[in-house]
Amino acid sequence: MYALEVRNLTKTFGSIKAVDNVSFSIPEGAVFGLIGRNGAGKTTTIRMMMNIYLPDSGEVFLQGSKIGQEFKDMVGYLPEERGLYKKMKVLETLLFFAELKGKKGRAVEKKANEYLERFQLADRKNAKVEDLSKGNQQKVQFITTILHDPEFIILDEPFSGLDPINTNILKEIILELKKQGKVIIFSTHLMDFAEKMCDHITMIDKGKLILNGPLAEIKSKYSQRNVSINYKGNISFLDSNPIIEKIEDYGNSTGIKVKEPEHVQQLLKLLVDNNINVTKFNANEISLQEIFVELAGDGLENNSGMEVKYV
Repeated sequence: MYALEVRNLTKTFGSIKAVDNVSFSIPEGAVFGLIGRNGAGKTTTIRMMMNIYLPDSGEVFLQGSKIGQEFKDMVGYLPEERGLYKKMKVLETLLFFAELKGKKGRAVEKKANEYLERFQLADRKNAKVEDLSKGNQQKVQFITTILHDPEFIILDEPFSGLDPINTNILKEIILELKKQGKVIIFSTHLMDFAEKMCDHITMIDKGKLILNGPLAEIKSKYSQRNVSINYKGNISFLDSNPIIEKIEDYGNSTGIKVKEPEHVQQLLKLLVDNNINVTKFNANEISLQEIFVELAGDGLENNSGMEVKYV
């Protein structure tokens, strides 16, 4: 049985179909990524799951039963638009939101102070929220999301405004929560975070589901005939070579897709014969970023109904 099942959710705003018949399932104890470009329909999907928006059609099921109001008490939700009271003090804010979820007392206050210490905010606990930087406000919002010990944690663009150090702290906490058996759902357009953290992903583009399943299986499927290289030199001679299907430059690395599996070794020989200094050559490797560009790039425009599903 899945922790959550989304079945055929559809939502229209005026003439815009924001979410179009989207279905996916979230396993117990998973880190689940809802990914896609900005405006793809991710936040609308989350809001229907949270019963903030009523769907035009479709349903959400909690462990096999249709979701009800009780689900909200089981969830910690970090919205994309922040919802803090800016005149309140930091610790006061944390305890206020915990009490709204039915948690109060010394144990909750102790836990709040521990999180503030961890995020290097202990010295700001009596500061007003409005006096914090955007990144520090984001940390406070995250603590309010998890302080009441929810079973489900839904994070909409959780890394927004965080520097690398605090991003790592947040990632560590998310993985700790996963080990505790929590179901973590996070929405992002940042493929790097999704690839490093998620067990399962659902990709939405223009309101439609275009990819869904365990990340390892998805990468295995799309990595065939793909080579990831780091190099020094000029590889423009590959542009017109008949064994090459496409080349994508990602800055620090380059993804090359050949037309047939046996072309992988031919590619390596071509690079060596042309005096290219190859520092990394990984066959059958592909990043989630490359998959995203392949499916949700401009080339998808005439094929937006495409759906690749794993059961």
